[in-house]
Amino acid sequence: MILTPAGRPSGSAALSQLAAMIVTMGAWAAGELLGFDLETTGVDRFEDVPVSFSLVSVVAGVVVRSWSGLIDPGRPVPPESTAVHGISTEQARAEGMPLIAALDMLADAVVAAGRRGVPLVGMRLDYDLTMIETQAGRLCGRGIVERGWRGPVLDAAVLDRHLDPDRPGRRTLGDLCAHYGIDITRPHDAMADAIASVEVVFALAARYEALWTADPDRLHAAQVGWHRTWASGYDDRRRAKGQVPIDPRDHLWPVAPAALSSAA
Repeated sequence: MILTPAGRPSGSAALSQLAAMIVTMGAWAAGELLGFDLETTGVDRFEDVPVSFSLVSVVAGVVVRSWSGLIDPGRPVPPESTAVHGISTEQARAEGMPLIAALDMLADAVVAAGRRGVPLVGMRLDYDLTMIETQAGRLCGRGIVERGWRGPVLDAAVLDRHLDPDRPGRRTLGDLCAHYGIDITRPHDAMADAIASVEVVFALAARYEALWTADPDRLHAAQVGWHRTWASGYDDRRRAKGQVPIDPRDHLWPVAPAALSSAA
């Protein structure tokens, strides 16, 4: 469980005990983490854009501040996307901040966290970070990589797949929350998803000592290889079944370029 500044719980009682235990052990869990999530116009991280965001600063298991809001994507929000996150074209246009301003703000926030050594935490952050990198590069002139961002990231999806590779079943954020006993009351709400992702990472750290004792920068580098290994295996399984291979850019984590170089 993560606590809000007023002390109100936002997760399960069981997880609160785990988070408290990790914090007393020290390491990165006792410091600052920045939870991050986007809700978007669609599933194409190179062409779609965000319609809402959340940045949640967590220190020693407590939410000390958060920033969330709607974004006007400058285009219609497809009905199928609205059905997932509940944000309509009309609401985004009326209440959202301009897309370029939002991208610039989010890119700066991600880069600032990296410069302070604060791990960025989320679920499948290669999707969110690639979207920010791509759209900020197109619309603001510079993506997060050109601004100097190099991590570190703690990705709940990558860590869970690596640490518990043989567990059957789906591994969406909702699935991970169910598996680790985390209550996520508003799935596909950016703030709820950001906080739940941090809680999943706390739960993983409670189970695996090698995770909570690891240096975040080394963990970031390890996840690059872990994700590539998983993606290669997933691609091989698809090919063996006669299915379409995955996009070559899907092998790259946490940021994939819109166009692959010959060296990639």
